[in-house]
Amino acid sequence: MCTLEKRGDIFFLTLIGDSDEHRLSPAAIADILSSLREAKSQATRGSVLITTSQGRFFSNGFDLGWARSAGSRSEAAERLNHMVDSFRPIVAELISLPMPTVAVVQGHAAAAGFALALCHDYVLMRSDRGVLYMSEVDLGIPLPDYFTVLFRAKIGSVSARRDALLRATKIRGADAARLGIVDGVKGSEEELKDAGIRLAEQLAARKWDGEIYKVIRQSLYPELCGLLGLDVSKPVLSKL
Repeated sequence: MCTLEKRGDIFFLTLIGDSDEHRLSPAAIADILSSLREAKSQATRGSVLITTSQGRFFSNGFDLGWARSAGSRSEAAERLNHMVDSFRPIVAELISLPMPTVAVVQGHAAAAGFALALCHDYVLMRSDRGVLYMSEVDLGIPLPDYFTVLFRAKIGSVSARRDALLRATKIRGADAARLGIVDGVKGSEEELKDAGIRLAEQLAARKWDGEIYKVIRQSLYPELCGLLGLDVSKPVLSKL
């Protein structure tokens, strides 16, 4: 589950819950999607979104416990596919959100949690705790098509993508920064939070036209936008 709070120009989307793993269950996915759409409806010039979480995890991915509790293997697969299909609109919303976005990853981000972080324009991470980890090959689960395209779009290094997706390498903060996966690392939760807010304030101060920002972002990822079914038509210029 999550909360959405607006402070000045900055929206704070915080993953919360009884378990600090912040598993992406159907209910959690619906809650995040609703919050993103609320932020979009309230967006103005200078709006920025920060996504973070409480506890030891950013997000440990889809709720596989809920999927496995279905009983049979086919029912479990059906539940997993339901989460995969339900999560796709979250990716689409973040790629088409009319404002800059910052993921403040203060803990572990695994599988769909890793993908959630990558959907943001900027990713900041702690150096002393937390890893980025794509567990699908370890678990024997196929990678959703839009995950594959997202990783191609967001991680430029072929070897980094190989190690993340085909080796299930657990990538810590310093290595993630070296590989260009994250934009910066900080040594503590407080330092990371402050860095995220400072970045958001710098972006908000530019007072960009959100629709123009969205269109430029989408133009960077044409394959991903096509797969997500996003409209990439250009708006009327706000100024010349």
